[in-house]
Amino acid sequence: MLKKKEKSSEEFWKEYEEESGEKILLHSLGRYISGWEEFDQRSWNNIWGLIIAGSKSFRFHHFSQQSWFDVFSTGGSRGSKEKTFSIPHEKISSVKLIQETKWWVKFFRSSSPRILINYLDESGNERQLILEADFKPRELAEKLKELSNQELSGQGSHGRAEK
Repeated sequence: MLKKKEKSSEEFWKEYEEESGEKILLHSLGRYISGWEEFDQRSWNNIWGLIIAGSKSFRFHHFSQQSWFDVFSTGGSRGSKEKTFSIPHEKISSVKLIQETKWWVKFFRSSSPRILINYLDESGNERQLILEADFKPRELAEKLKELSNQELSGQGSHGRAEK
């Protein structure tokens, strides 16, 4: 069996910047929930990927994956495909971070902080993208606000404002 060459994190992001044509400013692992028409139509909800703030756009990138079951049952021909979308910063109208603030709710119902991004789609319609960010959610929301010239707003599910 051939061993796949491992890339360092720096090599990966340098290559990603070259392919995307923009500088990657901040990134996080997270989950797409809803709000991108193509993903919603194809029921690509609750998929994991990279949440990326680039110098020109916001991106979500889900990489193809394959389970052991897929490899043995279909010879490796099945599995999820790579999926990605981007939103230019000028199309983002607002960004909101929602984090649970009560410790007892966090204890009984674990959920990652949500980032809500209101944006204009290609037809000029306002849409709302919902993502869960596992790492650096506040920094990511602040960076997206900064890049889209917005002021960060946010409210926990029980009324506490996040500033």
